[in-house]
Amino acid sequence: MTVLLNSGPWLPVPPPGYGGIENVIAALVPELRRRGVRVVLATVGRSTLPVDERISAHENGRFGELQRPFNQVAGVAAAHLHRIVTELRRRDDIVLVHDHQEVFGPTVLGALGPDGPPVLHTLHWDLRKHPEFYGAVDGGGSLWVNGVSASQMANAPAALRAISVGHVHLATPLAVGADRRAPAVDKAGHLVVLGRVTADKGQHVAAEVAHRTGRDLVLAGPIGPHDHPSELATADAANPDVRYWREQVEPLVDGARVRWIGTVTGRERDTLLQSADAALFPVGWDEPGGTAVVESLALGTAPVGYRRGCLPELVDDGRTGLLVEPGDIDGLAAAASGARLIDPRVCRREATRRFTPARMAQQYLDFYDQVIALGGRPVPVRSTADV
Repeated sequence: MTVLLNSGPWLPVPPPGYGGIENVIAALVPELRRRGVRVVLATVGRSTLPVDERISAHENGRFGELQRPFNQVAGVAAAHLHRIVTELRRRDDIVLVHDHQEVFGPTVLGALGPDGPPVLHTLHWDLRKHPEFYGAVDGGGSLWVNGVSASQMANAPAALRAISVGHVHLATPLAVGADRRAPAVDKAGHLVVLGRVTADKGQHVAAEVAHRTGRDLVLAGPIGPHDHPSELATADAANPDVRYWREQVEPLVDGARVRWIGTVTGRERDTLLQSADAALFPVGWDEPGGTAVVESLALGTAPVGYRRGCLPELVDDGRTGLLVEPGDIDGLAAAASGARLIDPRVCRREATRRFTPARMAQQYLDFYDQVIALGGRPVPVRSTADV
């Protein structure tokens, strides 16, 4: 069974730091291959994830250009998809395309119809962003979608729900054996927000909580394309994330109570998160997927955030984290102070039970079979000897 998996042209797989979709793909692909799936990964040339084949139109990730004006950056996505279509036209062994490229992916790949393999498109984002497309999309019997939470699909346009095969909660390799893993560090008493600094993540709210409660807060993640504080001097103020930082977050960052340390990766990131009393999620939108939430659970740190989007599906309020009503900053501050009452062992057990890559891969394989059958194709037989 050969599947072409499109990660898009923005970051390598795995990404060097921030990269939610690319990290999900990096967790999914090894489990698919263990289950007998041959993976052709459409990515950028610098990707290092072991796969059966790799195709690319760009050597380097183009994430730094993602928020430039459309007429300057559209060719990046178009070139990447042109490379995929060229590959699909020259071979007949690919039985399904699993696409992760926002809007452009389903537009181009779904338009192939019976001339291409069936397409499963994973919806990672805010479905209000492209109402003209999502509100009228017609799969034509060859394009199907899946969400990354039940709440996301419940609020999706009717046209998308009509071609949905369900939802899959995202996973993290940190969840594997998390219930048997002893903590590497003790709790240090700080709060943390991990992720791209952007208004949707609500870092300004987290900083206000820190000042109200007298709790230290560490912000970790890129600001636009900038991974380190030293890069901000030359940051483009036209970038919406840079503008958000300068106008709403930076005035609250004093270097003591609230710090921004840039992008952290690997053991440094895990240590920062595992030693925190709580990971804050004061999200300003209905977060659909929540990879940072499941990473927090896997490392035994209670998620504390607003009760919206996928968070109520991922967090058992009062048991594995604490949720308050959106906009309730006083409630969020109280929850942050009470996070020490959440048992880290319970968080890790829940992550192991629900959010491993193996569980995610099996759900996707079931969707692959369903989409192939819906497309009128014979479902291939996979070897499961190594599972």
